[in-house]
Amino acid sequence: MTELLLDRAREGDEDAFRALTDPYRRELHVHCYRILGSVQDAEDVMQETLLAAWRGLAGFEERASLRAWLYRIATNRSLNARRDGARRPGASTALPFEPPPPTRMAEPLWLEPYPDALLDELPDAAAGPAARYETKEAVGLAFVTGLQHMAPRQRAVLVLRDVLGFQASEVAAMLDTSEASVTSLLQRARATLDARMPPDRARAPVPRSARERELVARFAEAFEQDDVEGVVALLTDDAWVTMPPEPWEYQGAEAIARFLADRVVGRGGRGVRLVPTRANGQPAFGHYLEDAHAPVGRFAGVLVLTLEGDRIAAITRFGDSGILGRFGLPRTLPW
Repeated sequence: MTELLLDRAREGDEDAFRALTDPYRRELHVHCYRILGSVQDAEDVMQETLLAAWRGLAGFEERASLRAWLYRIATNRSLNARRDGARRPGASTALPFEPPPPTRMAEPLWLEPYPDALLDELPDAAAGPAARYETKEAVGLAFVTGLQHMAPRQRAVLVLRDVLGFQASEVAAMLDTSEASVTSLLQRARATLDARMPPDRARAPVPRSARERELVARFAEAFEQDDVEGVVALLTDDAWVTMPPEPWEYQGAEAIARFLADRVVGRGGRGVRLVPTRANGQPAFGHYLEDAHAPVGRFAGVLVLTLEGDRIAAITRFGDSGILGRFGLPRTLPW
């Protein structure tokens, strides 16, 4: 059946081409997202990948599988996009408020959350037998953030080898390099990731489990009531609050309490409301701030919680209003 579709697609049958490539669209999109850190950039590169595949199908010699051939195109297009600085906006350093002194000023990191509604379309059997990480687990925010701190080719090799399970020889062919180079890149990438994701961390609760729901509900209640002590009580000792691409980062109970208390005072009595959603396989919220002059709440960002055991290890705020549509969140709420 595949050979028949391939012959028809080579003859210009667009329906046959879609039948061949549709099963891989979502996993290719997630692959591009891991390398680029941006949902919109991933969408653009995936479309470029499919167009390049359509135009180059006559040259597909079937030395590798169609899936591997598509990944080769997607990977190299993603690496090209990383080199093209025009694709991503420069990191802003202008929050809509003046934050208190941070624990540290990090290097600005452009990163967007990935809606779980898209992850639900990801095939469960996308990974090969050599994969170290579950395909869906490897879109977690800590994992994707760790990838963004690697050189682009290290990032690509780690995803292709440890997430997707391609063999070193296959990855070498995709990147037009040697197996020795792939092995070296993978070793450096693993060291970088291990330094940012220690292996002895407590596992997060099962997604959508009663344990997860209870912890997330306690956070939402405390946050909406401006109960700073209640929020801090739910955090791990080394928890972080970050706001990519902004460089301000806060770690530990004292620093995070100071940051949250500063925001309570800064709002001047205006309320907040959290609307549940999910991102990167993790619980998340649309964050809304009461308008000072109208009975509405206005979108202020998406908060993503990283859970560890029965505590919250990180709160990550994304303030870009461009992500609203991807999460199906409204711009305003009646108050």
